[in-house]
Amino acid sequence: MLTTLKDLRDLLVSLKLTVVLIVFSIILVMAATLDQVNLGVWVVQEKYFRTFVVFWKVGGVSLAVFPGGYSIGGLLLINLLGAHIYRFKWEWRKVGIWFAHAGLILLLIGELLSGLMQQDFTLRLDQGQTKNYSESFRNIELAITDTTDPKFDEVVAIPERPLARLETIQHPKLPFRVVVKTFFPNSTLSMRGPMLGTEAPGIATQGVGPQVIATVKPLTYKEDERNIPSAYIELVGAEGSLGTWLVSPALEEPQTFTAAGRTWKMDLRFARHYRPFSLTLLKFSHDRYAGTDIPKNFSSRIRLTTPDGRDDREVLIYMNNPLRYAGLTFYQAGFENNDSTTVLQVVRNPSWLIPYIACGVITLGLLLQFGIHLAGFFTKRRAAA
Repeated sequence: MLTTLKDLRDLLVSLKLTVVLIVFSIILVMAATLDQVNLGVWVVQEKYFRTFVVFWKVGGVSLAVFPGGYSIGGLLLINLLGAHIYRFKWEWRKVGIWFAHAGLILLLIGELLSGLMQQDFTLRLDQGQTKNYSESFRNIELAITDTTDPKFDEVVAIPERPLARLETIQHPKLPFRVVVKTFFPNSTLSMRGPMLGTEAPGIATQGVGPQVIATVKPLTYKEDERNIPSAYIELVGAEGSLGTWLVSPALEEPQTFTAAGRTWKMDLRFARHYRPFSLTLLKFSHDRYAGTDIPKNFSSRIRLTTPDGRDDREVLIYMNNPLRYAGLTFYQAGFENNDSTTVLQVVRNPSWLIPYIACGVITLGLLLQFGIHLAGFFTKRRAAA
């Protein structure tokens, strides 16, 4: 048993394992780069780097074919730490190596934290529009709002997972059950043909559903496209069914209805993330090179305000000059509607400083090690002379 544990320790701290893991990393990066053409950046990150095992579909069956980024990165971290504990001895002449390896370890930890904690959102603002929330680019939610009180709206947001699982949801603030009958991860809406009766399966009976039908579409992974989910939802109250509704982000307005003596509205929308401050688009500028349509610069002049009035200022966001505020980073990502709408990418990454610190530590270690060897070289030359 002791021999087996010793062999395992020797393997984990060996230089051979380091070389093998580096080769695996190169192969993983090459495969992910080639597959990015088909899947897009986000899906490639999830499939290859933010996973323990890479799966490929062969004949409709998912097979584990390669270690993922978490496995390779975790073993590299164990290999580096083990090598320092069992193989490297502390000497001032090797202080540069220690710093360089510490930077590599910090870099691996930073990537792990970024993969686990980073969140990406989108904020679209029309000229003069004010918002205190951003939206997810991929995740959706079913929002059911009690609008009875004209001064206050109470919102119940049901996340995507129970909808995709076709679950029945009974929320304590809702006087009815939400029964998910059908869910399409990506779909298109079209007007219902005259030959399709309301008794046909998959047809809603309330709201815009009797006039519109949802058709499933293949999932898209392109960077400039997004999936538009749809669902058929039945609301069941104490006295029976309130009808079946078609909900989708493609529907421009929420659908309204009454239940239990109150007024409600319901819509399937991209998940919102509310903030304790508001942003107003004052002006969006799309600069071009003179005499051409080639973009030169995109910029958004934003007014940032907080409810308590402590912050009220104007900020200019443009390429490579984001706004950092309240743990969020706002990047200029694009524009829409003939330059009247700005699109900002909103990123929350609490560990964003770690890669910069890690690179600084690695650079310091290399400079120290080079300087120590250079000083030793000059010392030997003086002694020989």
